[in-house]
Amino acid sequence: MNYNAPVDTTVRAKAAELRLDDRPNLEDSEFLNDYRKSAEVHRQVRRWVQETVKPGHTLTEIAVGIEDGVRALLGNQGLEPGASLRSGLGFPTGLSLNNCVAHYTPNPGRKDTVLQYDDVMKVDFGVQINGWIVDSAFTMAFNPTYDNLLAAVKDATNSGIQTAGIDVRICDVSAAIQETMESYEVEIRGKVYPVKPVRNLCGHDIKHYHIHGQKTIPFVKHSDETKMEEGEVFAIETFGSTGRGYTREEDGIYGYGLNDDAPSRVNLPLNSANKVFKTVKENFGTLVFARRYLDRLGVDRYVAGLNCLVANGILEAYAPLVDIAGSYSAQFEHTILLRESFKEVISRGDDY
Repeated sequence: MNYNAPVDTTVRAKAAELRLDDRPNLEDSEFLNDYRKSAEVHRQVRRWVQETVKPGHTLTEIAVGIEDGVRALLGNQGLEPGASLRSGLGFPTGLSLNNCVAHYTPNPGRKDTVLQYDDVMKVDFGVQINGWIVDSAFTMAFNPTYDNLLAAVKDATNSGIQTAGIDVRICDVSAAIQETMESYEVEIRGKVYPVKPVRNLCGHDIKHYHIHGQKTIPFVKHSDETKMEEGEVFAIETFGSTGRGYTREEDGIYGYGLNDDAPSRVNLPLNSANKVFKTVKENFGTLVFARRYLDRLGVDRYVAGLNCLVANGILEAYAPLVDIAGSYSAQFEHTILLRESFKEVISRGDDY
C-alpha cells in the first residue's frame, strides 16, 4: 500500500461506519446484562480455581473443571448444534507453565502434566454470551519466591487499565505498562532478574465472535498514536518474563480458528475434513476451539481432518508460545468497556 497516496475521504468515512457497526451498544441494557453475567461466571469459576487447585492436580483436570464450571453456570452444556455459539467458552482454557508464556492447553491423547509446587501457572479463559467475550486472566504460584513477578505483572496491567480511556493514545497505555513492569525485579534461587515485558505479545480490542480485533496494545513503548474510542471493548493484559521477554512458537497445538476468508462450505477429498468443517461451523463459528471440545461432541478420528483444513488454509492452528528454558512468566488481564460516561472494568473482582 502506498501510504503517501491522497486520502479518499469517502473510503475513510465508510471505514469509520464499518468500525461503528462492528461495536456493541455499550448502553444497551440487554447487552450489559449479558456481559455482566459472563463476567460474574468468570469470577465464580476463577474463585473455584483459586480455592481448589493445588500441586498434584493434572492440567486436564483443571481445564475440564474450568470449562464444565462455565457451562454449568451458563446452563448450557453446548452439546446441541449451535448451542456453544449462544453461550459458553470464548476460547480454549490456557494453562501455561513457567517459560510457556501463553497458548498452552492440554490435549487428549498426550501425556498429561501434573502441576508442581514450583510451577508458575497462567490461567486464561473466556466466557461469552451471544458472541461477546469476557477475556480475563490471572497467575497462580504456590512458592512465594515468585510473588514479586506476579506483583509486577498485576501492577502493570492495572497501570494499563488506569491509563486507558476514550481518546487516549495507545502508545501512552503501552508506555505506562512498560514503566511499571520494569520497576520490578525478582530473586529466584539467589539470582536477581529484571521483570521484562514480553515484546511480541499485545493486549487487544474484542469484536463480536472474535477475541482479537484490529487494535493492539503492546507492552513496550512505540510511536503509534492510534486512539481508543468510545464504544470499544478492550482486553487490557500484560505478560512479564524473567527470560528474554520474547516468545517463539513451540511444537504442539493450543487450538484452531476459522480463517476470516473461510468458505461457507467445503468439498475436500478427505471426507473427515468435510465432517469436521461442518461441526466447526455449527458449533464454534469464528470462536477458537480445542481438540477436547470435539471429543465432547463425540467427533472421532478428527486429527487428519483438522490437519487437512489447516493445510488448505481454512483453519488456522495456534501453537504454544514460549520464552527461553528456565525462565518464568506471569499474566494478568481484564476486559474493559469504554462507555459514554465512564470506563467499566467488567471482569474486576475482589481477587484482582
